[in-house]
Order: sequence, then structure tokens, then C-alpha cells
Amino acid sequence: MADAAAFPDRDLDSIREARELARRARAAQTRLADLSQEQVDTIVDAVAAAAQREVKAFARLAVDETGYGNEADKIKKNRFAAETIYNFIQPMRTVGVINRRESERIIEIAEPFGVVAAIVPSTNPTSTAIYKILVCLKARCAVVLSPHPSAARSIIRVADVLTRAALSVGAPEGAVNCMTTITQEGTLELMRSREVALILATGGLGLVRAAYSAGKPAYGVGPGNAPAYIERTADVPKAVADIITGKTFDNGVLCSSENSVVVDEAVAGDVRRAFEKQGGRFLNPLEAAKLAEVLVTPQRLPNPELVGKSAIEIAARVGIEITGDTRVLIATLTGVGRDHPLSMEKLCPVLSFYEVSDWRAAGARCKEILAYGGMGHTMSIHSGDERIILEFGLQEPAFRIVVNSPTTLGAIGMTTGLDPSMTLGCGGWGGNITSDNVTPRHLLNVKRLAYETRSAPRPSATVAGGPALPLQQAPDRPVTHGVDPAVLNERIELFLASRGIASTTPAPLEDQAPTLPPAAPPTAPTSAAPLPPAATPMDFVCEDDVRQALRENRQILVSAATIITPAARDLGEAQRVFVHASTPR
Repeated sequence: MADAAAFPDRDLDSIREARELARRARAAQTRLADLSQEQVDTIVDAVAAAAQREVKAFARLAVDETGYGNEADKIKKNRFAAETIYNFIQPMRTVGVINRRESERIIEIAEPFGVVAAIVPSTNPTSTAIYKILVCLKARCAVVLSPHPSAARSIIRVADVLTRAALSVGAPEGAVNCMTTITQEGTLELMRSREVALILATGGLGLVRAAYSAGKPAYGVGPGNAPAYIERTADVPKAVADIITGKTFDNGVLCSSENSVVVDEAVAGDVRRAFEKQGGRFLNPLEAAKLAEVLVTPQRLPNPELVGKSAIEIAARVGIEITGDTRVLIATLTGVGRDHPLSMEKLCPVLSFYEVSDWRAAGARCKEILAYGGMGHTMSIHSGDERIILEFGLQEPAFRIVVNSPTTLGAIGMTTGLDPSMTLGCGGWGGNITSDNVTPRHLLNVKRLAYETRSAPRPSATVAGGPALPLQQAPDRPVTHGVDPAVLNERIELFLASRGIASTTPAPLEDQAPTLPPAAPPTAPTSAAPLPPAATPMDFVCEDDVRQALRENRQILVSAATIITPAARDLGEAQRVFVHASTPR
């Protein structure tokens, strides 16, 4: 029999590490909270400088470890986190008095939220780690990073370099921590820890749902499935260049990258020619079907082996012949949903392509695309018509509507005036707590000193229309030294009778109330047809699946492992369509 010690329990080790690092961070939190603004800024300056020196090394390590994206664009992302985000947060006041609203006589005072559990993805590992460490320290929050297992080495390296930089200028021990034994159970333990005050989660839909189910405040980022609309007044060559730039940036792994192109029929020919001129390859129906079969898993997720790969690598894997200058693969589709698998978020240089009659039809199509996995996230419009641009802003269910710029870069604040961030909230539409780009402000609690600006009304001691009345003392009650037992018993009987409770003294038969017949058993509410005995839980459920089940008067079996889009969850729970398996598969 093998020695049990030779087979360590990684889940148990990960849980223990999560608990220990959370306790360590909590001890550091009390010291961080006492730092002055100058001390905080000194720490953040040192951490940013250390990150800036290592942007190339971090990028190389991330590509080598994960195989996602490309080194040149990962350098740009690391620099965006270490320089652009740093320059944005550097002048922020996050200690003591942060604002005086003189006209309202209100003084706002910042307090750190507390220990942050920061979940870091594999698609953008080093840039996200840099960003989360910087914003946490700026807000005086200790942080514990939980890396994605496939990017653990890269994220641990970033944490190590930035921790040493922070300690060198006076940050307390334990201000920055990173798990090294990573399992799903360990990450869940970290998020549930009583020492953790806030969760900052970037990852897949299942992880974000777990963060919001941990019983504490959380900023989770939902999936993106950004459509880009080219309206007939757009500068077509620039619009196409922007979309290709966004879709190919780091091979499409940012959740804000374009996934579909919606084009007015009036300019569709020009758009197709512009794509072909700039490296776009339109697939025929057979090629598109082959691509969908390989790229889309049965769970309706992108194949991890193709995530972050170039168009040339993907075409070779699928068996599609292309030229060496191809930058993006484009599939023409006629619909959205399960029957059109390439309409989902793809996380690689693949676009779906739709032609529509006008801007109203485009708006309807964009809503469909966002509902299939990107509600509340991001979209773009390329147009010269300010009226139509504003109409999209008013009508579309996305909280970042990027105008005449790549969604990938515009949404994170690289090419727009949005707050620069690597965590993009999707608001209520996406099941998130915020629709903002998350910054240090979201990691602060704000106290408010509120001075009186209007006198409080005083209660009057007079009766309206008459003179004040003297206060009268209530008459003294007679003191009793006991109650006659017979009187007490009579009172008890009367009280019980008033409550419908049987008397303690048997009543004569003729005084007894007639007995009502027993009520009929309640009828079961009409609901969807029951599941067949051998049903197995679904792996993935979208809104279309729920609507189909409602049309067919049936239920959907789900488990803890089932991925359910926010729109599907809301509709399914409202209509009682879901049945939960007793144990996950």
C-alpha cells in the first residue's frame, strides 16, 4: 500500500495557505490603515517603478507560460498598468480628508475597505496583477492574489518583485501576498475568509458567480461579447482598421475586444473590401462550420487550445488555407445563439459578420449579441452621425459604448477618457455590483461629516389655537396584594377562549362548536413538465435555451458546474425553469 504522505492533498494545502495569507494580510491591514498620504504615495511610487523596469520580462514570462497572446502587446498592457494607470491614480487623495463640499458643509474622509482577495486570470496575468497591487496599495488595502493555475508562475513573479519594492520603502510585512498552491477549493476558501473584506475577481462567469456567492462585497467582471457597428456615415477604412487593431491586440484575449461586426448594407461592400485589404479573410460556409466545430466546445466556451492564438495558427489547426498576411478570420452569420456558435465571445482573432438594413436593425442585432454573453460590458459604434451615436448610447445594454475607436483599447481607457483600469464592471445587466471601470475609489469607504444647514423643527408645547396646558400626573393605581384564584381562573379561561384554545375545564357537549370538515389538500401549482428520469445537468445555458424550454413546457436540469448567462439566470429563476441536481457532476 502506497504511503499517503507521498500523495499530498493539494486542496487541503491550498486551503491552509489561503487561511494563513488572509490572517497575514489582516495583520498588515491595521498598519496600512495608519499610514499617511505621503507614506502611501511613496510605496505606490516604488511599486510602479519596479513594474516599469520589468514590463518586458513579465510579458515574456506570461507568453512562455500560458501560450496566450503575443509578447509585444503584453508589453503594452504591462506598461499601461504600470504607467498609465499609475499616472491616473498617483494624484488621488485616499487618506484622511479627500473632499470638502463647502456649499453643503460636508467633509468626506476616506477609510480603507480592508483586505482584498484579488483573483487574477490567465489571459492577462501580469498586467492584471500589476494593476490590482497598485490600486489596493493606493487605497491602503492589503491584498492576497489568487493566480489562475495556468499562469501561476508569471503572477507569483510579479507579486514577488512588487512586494520587495513595497517593503523597501516601508510597507508592512503582509501588505502584498500571493498564493503558490492554487486549487479551486483554495480560491473559494480565500474568498470566504472572515479576514477578507472585499473580493476583486477577474475571470470566467463561474468564478464571478462564486465571488458574488461568497457572502461579502465583491467586484466581479462578467464576460464580454462586444459588437462593433459600422454605420453608413462612418469613415470605413478607419473603422475597419480600428476593429482589426482591437481584435488582434494580444490575439484577442481582452474581454473588451470586438467579437462581431454589424454593418449597414449600404456600405457592406466597402467594408468587406477594406477588411480584405487590411488582412481580413472571409470564410465560406464550409470553412466557418469547420472553425466552429474546433473553436467552440460543447459547453459553448472557446477552446482553450485556440484562445490567444494568431489567425494563422488557428487556420492551420482547423485546416483552412490562408495567406501569410492574414490577421483575422471572419465568418458571415445570419443569427445569434446556440444555432450560431461563432456568435459568442471567442477570445481570439475571429469575428462574426452581420449585414443589416439600417441603424435600427443594427441596434436590435447588437442587443441580441450582447444578450448572448456580454450584457452590460462593451460595444462600439463607428459613425459620423451624432444623432445615431446618441441613440445607441440611450438604447444599447452596454455600459461602455466606444465611439470611433477600438473597443479593446477604448474600454480600458487607453484611447478614450474613461478611467484607465483592467477591471470593467458590467452593472446590473451583467450581474455585477458596478458599471464603472474599477479604480482605488472603489476600494474606499467614505465617512461624511455633515454640518447643520437647516434648523430642525421643534415640537410645540401648546395646543393649536389655545394656551399651553399644564401637565397632569396620572392618578395612582391601587396596590393589590393578590388575586382571588377563582377570578384568575375565569380570566385565563376567557383569554384562552378568545384565542380559540380549548378550555382547561370541559364544556358541556351542547356548548361545543361544530367541527368543520378537513380542508382539501392544496393542488400543486401548474409548472413546466417534469424532467425525464435519466436527465443529466446542462453544461451551459443561455437565454435562448430558457425560452425554448418555456415554449416546450419543460424544465432544465442544472448543477453547480453549469455555466448560466445572467439573462438566462434571471428569466429561468423567474419562471421556475431550473431544477438543481442534488450533486454536481
